[in-house]
Amino acid sequence: AAPAAEATAAPAAEATAAPAAEATAAPAAEGNFQIPAVEDGKFNVAMVLIGPHGDGGWSQAHYEGLQFLEKDVPNVHTAYVENVPEGADSEQVFRSLSRKGFNLVIGTSFGFMDPMATVADEFPDITYVHVSGYKTNNTSFGNLFGAMESMKYLAGMLAGARAKQDGNPKLGYMATFPIPEELRLANAFALGMRKTCPDCTLDVRWINTWHDPVKEKEGAASLFDAGAQVVFTGADTPASAAVAQEKGKWGITYDWSGSCKVERCLTAPYWNWGPVYSRIAKAVQDGSYKVGYDYFDADSGALGLYGFMDGQTPTKGVSDLPADVIQQVKDTLAKMQKGEFTRFDVFAGPIKDNTGKEIVPAGQKLEQADLDQFDPKSGCKFCMYWWAEGVSAELPKLS
Repeated sequence: AAPAAEATAAPAAEATAAPAAEATAAPAAEGNFQIPAVEDGKFNVAMVLIGPHGDGGWSQAHYEGLQFLEKDVPNVHTAYVENVPEGADSEQVFRSLSRKGFNLVIGTSFGFMDPMATVADEFPDITYVHVSGYKTNNTSFGNLFGAMESMKYLAGMLAGARAKQDGNPKLGYMATFPIPEELRLANAFALGMRKTCPDCTLDVRWINTWHDPVKEKEGAASLFDAGAQVVFTGADTPASAAVAQEKGKWGITYDWSGSCKVERCLTAPYWNWGPVYSRIAKAVQDGSYKVGYDYFDADSGALGLYGFMDGQTPTKGVSDLPADVIQQVKDTLAKMQKGEFTRFDVFAGPIKDNTGKEIVPAGQKLEQADLDQFDPKSGCKFCMYWWAEGVSAELPKLS
């Protein structure tokens, strides 16, 4: 994870979302971090970010969602702490925010899960929302995530078609940590890839970080140098597209709608957290929020595929793909937005792994526990410890 740094509020000029009241951080330091203060008489919301709020990816998407919340929900004060490593440092930050008196605390990285759970037990009157994990106490500490596998599936369809048209059926995935989320998203991408390019293969590089611009560029370069025509990423920065631009190939960025800027960016599956955070804040305020597993699909409006949403134009790398592929992506996206094609449909059988073993039989689909877990002892039937057909990598060793 990124090294600890003092959190500061971004100048208004840096914000790229719609104009909103600015999130602020107080000057008082506790440990290695600046812990923001609450505002009396307001509903106070704090967000903890794994990286910098302007990272061009994951953290920036959450930060802009926080800005949206403050503009959209009356009488709300928002603040954030950035560059918080997973583990003991994050537990310190969550506890400090709780002591300050925040009403709603949002943690935005997988490794914040256990620290948040610990602190939530100490402050039962505060609502804690953890993004991307799988634990909840069903009273004050809940889980939040969305079906990004749907957007990755569509991106895989585009990437497979691009590689096929370019005459190079090799693609690459820059993975962060060996957790179910990363295998799930890579498998969704691979399933989409094989829809449009049955002969395509997907190589994998593990970089073991969410946000490290140097490692991300090195990982992308390694995949391109190994022959990949298209590289997509599970990490935070737009490195995959930046390196693709240098090498004359194609990159797929992630997380933030503004990440797909260079000519050699094919598309970007991205999050639109604002409406989700506003919904939760309003519900916590009026007492109607049900703390537990809050998992949204594309019909929520909180997921996007760059170049295919309202007001967007397909990128150069997409615009010359076969018309039937583009239409297939549009039609599938439309079904997703209507709730007719969900994350479970992405993983509908028959599905084989990269050894030829049948993972999901015809007529069956993965369920939520299968998306979230590796171990059958955790309640999953099919689970997520497998690589889909076409992935040319070994399974990561689990600690």
